[in-house]
Amino acid sequence: MSEAEGPFDTEALEAARVFFAHPVTFLMGAVAIAGLPPDDLPEVAFAGRSNVGKSSLINAVTGRKDLARASTAPGRTREINFFLADDKLRLVDLPGYGFAKVSRGEARKFQNLGRSYLRGRPNLKRAYLLIDSRHGLKDVDREAMDAFDVAAVSYQIVLTKADKLKRGEAEAVVADTLKKISKRPAAFPRVLATSAEKGTGIPELRAEILAACAVAAAD
Repeated sequence: MSEAEGPFDTEALEAARVFFAHPVTFLMGAVAIAGLPPDDLPEVAFAGRSNVGKSSLINAVTGRKDLARASTAPGRTREINFFLADDKLRLVDLPGYGFAKVSRGEARKFQNLGRSYLRGRPNLKRAYLLIDSRHGLKDVDREAMDAFDVAAVSYQIVLTKADKLKRGEAEAVVADTLKKISKRPAAFPRVLATSAEKGTGIPELRAEILAACAVAAAD
């Protein structure tokens, strides 16, 4: 089994599918750290450059079409959005970075909001850093990884839009990404290649989320 597929057996993948078939709802959006919900449930956070496909991936993971609403204007997500899954864990959509069509000061404000969340959230079990598989790691992504490393937050690279690549190309990007993160202290040593459109890698990502949060799938 390749690193892109992960170590999960059929039973674990099915259990994760069943879990996310239970209610998943938008909980709230926070524009300041003081407005975050209580830290009483495990959380996983999704981060990435603007237009990398965070909303589409969250929708695919949860099996919903418009739970997370994508914007056609890059950089429009300026708050931290929380989604509640089966009253057991939260999915957190962090503000995108790069290409924000706002002033530099405003862009820094909501990007710093994401960094503050990472530093001060004790119930954050893992962050998923989304990278467009067609472009690979960019300097701005390395800055994000530096922030994760400094905050000592476990993060896993998730390659998006893998359906746009040929199979051999996707595997090469996974291998190259693994090599580049091998010495980073907080990087989780497995890279997932996903496609929200085709469903590639989504079952494995669901299972990763449940494992990271130590949440048992509901009946």
